[in-house]
Amino acid sequence: MVLDGAGDEIMNGTRSYILGLDQGTTSCRALLFDRAGRVVRVAQEEFTQSYPRPGWVEQDADEIWAVQERVMRQVAGAVGPEAIAAVGIANQRETAVVWDRATGAPLHPAIVWQCRRSTDICDQLRRAGAEVRFQQKTGLLLDPYFSGTKLTWLFENDPALRRRAEAGEVLFGTIDTWLLWKLTGGRVHATDVSNASRTLLFDIHARDWDDELLGLLGVPRAMLPQVRSSSEVYGHTDLLGGQPIPVAGMAGDQQAALFGQTCFAPGTAKNTYGTGCFLLMNVGGRPISPAHGLLATVAWELDGAVEYALEGSVFVAGAALQWLRDGLGILRETPESDALARAVPDTAGVYFVPAFTGLGTPHWNPEARGMITGLTRGTRREHLVRAALEAIAYQSKDVLDLMEQVSGVRITTLRVDGGAARNDFLLQFQADLLGVDVARPEVTETTARGAAFLAGLAVGFWRDRAELATLWQAERTFRPAMDAQERDEKCRGWKRAVAYQT
Repeated sequence: MVLDGAGDEIMNGTRSYILGLDQGTTSCRALLFDRAGRVVRVAQEEFTQSYPRPGWVEQDADEIWAVQERVMRQVAGAVGPEAIAAVGIANQRETAVVWDRATGAPLHPAIVWQCRRSTDICDQLRRAGAEVRFQQKTGLLLDPYFSGTKLTWLFENDPALRRRAEAGEVLFGTIDTWLLWKLTGGRVHATDVSNASRTLLFDIHARDWDDELLGLLGVPRAMLPQVRSSSEVYGHTDLLGGQPIPVAGMAGDQQAALFGQTCFAPGTAKNTYGTGCFLLMNVGGRPISPAHGLLATVAWELDGAVEYALEGSVFVAGAALQWLRDGLGILRETPESDALARAVPDTAGVYFVPAFTGLGTPHWNPEARGMITGLTRGTRREHLVRAALEAIAYQSKDVLDLMEQVSGVRITTLRVDGGAARNDFLLQFQADLLGVDVARPEVTETTARGAAFLAGLAVGFWRDRAELATLWQAERTFRPAMDAQERDEKCRGWKRAVAYQT
């Protein structure tokens, strides 16, 4: 358990806060935000990951709830429930949970977004020519990443479960739906449009579950949650004591981060540098047809208006540094990568393509594997570390270049967050490659902050998005300093290295 806070500035009952829940892939977090959008208290606890077979990833939904409830109570106890105006939820998006409607008991371990068990199902649908329909309606590719084929796998392996689902006895939800169900004591079975848009079951144009897609995947409509906006009062929780508190905001983690970065205007974009990278661009009120591995997704819905985003995924970013640390032992701690990268003037011709689990956008090649090129007897660990950091920036540039091409919008500033965004070398190199400013915010907890912003808007804690925009401040802005010739030469070298895998 990690617990931190603002100490003396918290006084029970004298101030109002929004509680943001950030349910991630490996840990649950709870954060209190004040009216200035600052974090005043945070608690975090990890939970168990299970790998029953190669390529399979599972979690215990009951454990997720127990851990999330525990950290929620920790931070709420610092101020008292009477000081909390609302609760917002951000969550790992495509992880699928099924549970018994009557008892609330999970009926199978949660199948995590990383799990590849439904690969064969995706291949069968693709061979049957169904991918175009899925892409047209959902904006997504046929990939085990998304929730729908996880349900198909469950039903193929447990026909009795499908019969119960058809009878309305079984409920499905992504993690936001599961948490909302638990927070409201089983009174509310709902999701928001951003999470629904990640299931392969939801038509992002009609904004409803799609009967054709449900039929293709064999998913009964009776088990699906009601789809609601991203900012409204879904129900109330009385788990913290005192008066019931409204649960009033929900969004998938990457959309929540886009909102937390106040990327409200079309053409604004954020990049989250975590284990992988997720780059999202707000494209406004109409979705743009996805292309070349880009995904079209719902960003959020507020006041009856839906806004969309383009999304590009980099499968391996910070994970490359973890491999250098844990696999090769050439890093003691990942933060030292900044100083090591600066210890050499360049990579001495080394390029690192970290395709440990394939290549994401724009290649979307799950069969690609990692490689390092340009090694000589003069190569030192500093060159490898620098090449790993540069690879994160190259991959992000590939995604952003494609987004600009597809959208016709040239961004002027990229807002960044995530653990690796603390690395100054990485962000400066990213600015150099893109030729635009890269801005790191003062408040880096953008995922939970986005959920809090959505909840706060619903209950009038903040007036509107214009007020929220004033709360975003840059801690540091990295400005491009590399000349065009050097940038082009480096990018050509990167493309040659990637070409070996594509």
